[in-house]
Amino acid sequence: MKEKRRKSREAAADGDEGHVQGFAAYLAHNKGYTEHTVRSYVSDVRQFLAYLAEREQAATAETADDYVIRGFLSSRFAQNRKASLARKLSALRCFYRFLLLEGKVASNPAALLAMPKREQMLPNFLSVDDAFRVMEAPGDDSFIRARDRAMLEFLYGSGLRVSELVGLNLKDVKIDLQVLRVWGKGRKERIVPFGDKARQALEKYLVQREEVLLRRGPAEESARSDEGPLFLNRSGGRLTTRSVARRLDGYVRALRLPREISPHALRHSFATHLLDSGADLRAIQELLGHASLASTQRYTHLSLDRIMEVYDRVHPRAKKGQR
Repeated sequence: MKEKRRKSREAAADGDEGHVQGFAAYLAHNKGYTEHTVRSYVSDVRQFLAYLAEREQAATAETADDYVIRGFLSSRFAQNRKASLARKLSALRCFYRFLLLEGKVASNPAALLAMPKREQMLPNFLSVDDAFRVMEAPGDDSFIRARDRAMLEFLYGSGLRVSELVGLNLKDVKIDLQVLRVWGKGRKERIVPFGDKARQALEKYLVQREEVLLRRGPAEESARSDEGPLFLNRSGGRLTTRSVARRLDGYVRALRLPREISPHALRHSFATHLLDSGADLRAIQELLGHASLASTQRYTHLSLDRIMEVYDRVHPRAKKGQR
């Protein structure tokens, strides 16, 4: 009996693995999700399938119901924040939509569950002075440093997601118009402007880029084409999001800034500084590529919190003990 149960579980695991591989392809090619999102969703689904296999009454993806999914999310409550639990449920909803399309299930059990209410996390950001210090930290006296300077200018000056930055090709940049064609979440296209500082940094980097490619010879022809990546690594290939984060972290540490700053924090700084300068919220939404205005409205709360902090600290009628 135990041997029969073991073989049954192994067969179920093989079937589920096939679903996972198909799901990953569906996310990348049909939904147009970024590599990071695909990796996260697939990881969440694998975690769910491992939970199914470990249960006393083992189930498969095809036989699990909403009670089983609720049990999985409850089992993760101690280890994960609400935002992570919400992402796991989102991944499972998407997974079951895929299984519906494949004809493997008759309904989507994950759709029956309410999304966990997320904590209101205020985004991390830099002051204007610190943002300028970070932009200038790399310099431009080498290929790598000129590249880093241009990348940081685009992250802060245009508010790009790091995945959008590394996904840029040469053809996506119009230097004369000072605009970028960016492919955001869900492969949604938008046009984003960049300023004079970013243009100057980009022009210096492109000179260094071409000199490096010329030294390497014909083997680098693909990088010279319009389809070639804008930002190259040392080997002439496309940079990864992790590489960008490591480069930024090195400059932040050298500047001894009091907090950790990620590429996404530069995007938050871009939005916050625009809002503080009087930019329209709808315009910021378009620049950031947010599908919903609610995502952009976080920056309104952030600015209000800063205003209240200043008021409480300096206004004489706000201090305790004043009558």
